[in-house]
Amino acid sequence: QLQASGGGLVQAGGSLRLSCVVSGITVRRYVMGWFRQAPGKAREQVAIISSGGSTSYKDSVKGRFTIARDIAKNTVYLQMNSLTPDDTAVYYCNAKWGNAWLDSWGQGTLVTVSS
Repeated sequence: QLQASGGGLVQAGGSLRLSCVVSGITVRRYVMGWFRQAPGKAREQVAIISSGGSTSYKDSVKGRFTIARDIAKNTVYLQMNSLTPDDTAVYYCNAKWGNAWLDSWGQGTLVTVSS
């Protein structure tokens, strides 16, 4: 189970930290990722962290977003800084084993950035 939280309403230029509490699997053994889906758009990958701790980001969030994990808490975070209205979306976390992301996406957490 993956439970995302931490979303909210923030002004442009502000920051939020999203959390994904994971149960049933161990985050250090999976590729963990944050995704987002804006109204009327397809879900897109935002950031991932490998089992080894390597990170990768969507170009538009590089330098602004940071993905991290706390193995002891089995939780993955997404620190989002310098937010813009284009970052408005429902954010989801997920885990990948091999080539497949888990089927269960959870309810996500809504981030709304006002201009």
